[in-house]
Amino acid sequence: MAKKIVTSDIKRPPKKLIKALAGISSATAAGELKKLGIRDPTFLGPVPRTPGKKIIGPAITLQFMPMREDQYAVDEYSNPEMQMHRHALYHTQPGDIVCVDARGDLQSGVFGEMMLTYFAGAGGAGIIVDGCIRDFPEVIKDLDIGLWLKGTTPNFHTQTNIFPHAVNVPIACGGRLVMPGDIIIADDDGAIVCPAQLAPELVHAAQAHAEWEVFSKMRLSQGGHLRKYYPLNAEARVEYEAWKKEQAGGEAAVAAPAKKKAKAKSKAKSKAKSKAKVKTKTKK
Repeated sequence: MAKKIVTSDIKRPPKKLIKALAGISSATAAGELKKLGIRDPTFLGPVPRTPGKKIIGPAITLQFMPMREDQYAVDEYSNPEMQMHRHALYHTQPGDIVCVDARGDLQSGVFGEMMLTYFAGAGGAGIIVDGCIRDFPEVIKDLDIGLWLKGTTPNFHTQTNIFPHAVNVPIACGGRLVMPGDIIIADDDGAIVCPAQLAPELVHAAQAHAEWEVFSKMRLSQGGHLRKYYPLNAEARVEYEAWKKEQAGGEAAVAAPAKKKAKAKSKAKSKAKSKAKVKTKTKK
């Protein structure tokens, strides 16, 4: 009887945190992570293959090793439960991202259409592969998942040089260390990895960065000088703070009537309820 394979799941971040990261681009994240002590979080090798797609989520990790026949002699379809790449996908929950250390190999398709159909059906957001997948035309046509890949190939996963070895262990993907549960941000610029413990700090830093960039872009489009507005110099910073107050005041002015209306509606509803109760008591 074949030995049963058991693999660990990942610790997922609160959904609130992922939602807060949604407006942050990979470029902004890379710049802010540098300030937080991560010099280069960008994957080197896997490139965007699904234009316009952006994904943010926790990493399920899959590690491949160089093929050695005494360690791995499983064929493409024989003894499927011994194939570790399946076990990586078994952990999939909505929003998860599978990160694959395929050793940069360009002759092995680590996943194909059927495996990725399962992944998409389980709610997976996308994959980052330091290597290849196969069935690429069908995958890109039929599945709504993000793909950051080094390449594509007709070969199946263990046909040539590598085999799936471990799930949810630390891996090297695209020259970057990825720990199970780290946060991936991937878009048309590329993909970055954010250590899970730094994600709350990244949210705070990136939101502040995005705010001043909105102001900076507006001023540059109006003919403002690059020296003054990117990055903001001391004079521009004063302007920015004043603009921020104006924006906050405008939002409050817009929100006030709606709040007042909702309060009045709630009051009227409460009054009507009280009247109905009095009427019922009188009838009795």
